[in-house]
Amino acid sequence: MPKIQVYLLGLATLIGFPAIGLGLWLLFEDSPLLEKFEWSSAFDLYQLGGLLFGVAFAFLALFLFRSPYFKKEFIDQRRLISSMNLNHFDRFFLAFCAGFGEEILFRACLQHWMGLWLTSVAFVAIHGYLNPRKKALFLYGLCLVPFILGLGWAYEKIGLWFSIWAHFAYDLVLFYQIRQDEEEREINEDIPWESHIPE
Repeated sequence: MPKIQVYLLGLATLIGFPAIGLGLWLLFEDSPLLEKFEWSSAFDLYQLGGLLFGVAFAFLALFLFRSPYFKKEFIDQRRLISSMNLNHFDRFFLAFCAGFGEEILFRACLQHWMGLWLTSVAFVAIHGYLNPRKKALFLYGLCLVPFILGLGWAYEKIGLWFSIWAHFAYDLVLFYQIRQDEEEREINEDIPWESHIPE
């Protein structure tokens, strides 16, 4: 995927999703969007919990990605991420775009009207993980639902920034680890099969 396309998708999420949320707030006037969006709490101690929560679920996702049952199902996603050739800034930027944009729209807007459970299931389904025709993908989606429910619960009890940082950390870990997995796979595939035979 060309880098310009990657950045356009990131900016669309970063700017477009909050714009939709703001539009809904202006339309219905009862959304807590502006009330929940507090810059002063963006870097307080609670946000460390959000980062750790995101990292923990990211490693659970990686465990599933690497298992034989799920590995084949996610090969296209892993190779797509690897093909982006993301540098450190790219990874941080895209992870923040997803965390910031999607959490504002889904947590601070849609969850207000749809409720915690429906919003969480809809979030996972929109990302394509609840496809009943693909069993492994569907099971992964079910495993992801508790994480998204956790983001929704934390949004209500702790605040929007906890959910943003947890989402950011989850995506950031996946960007780094999936790329590393693909690099290791490419190295192993370059080794002649004879070298795997014990002497």
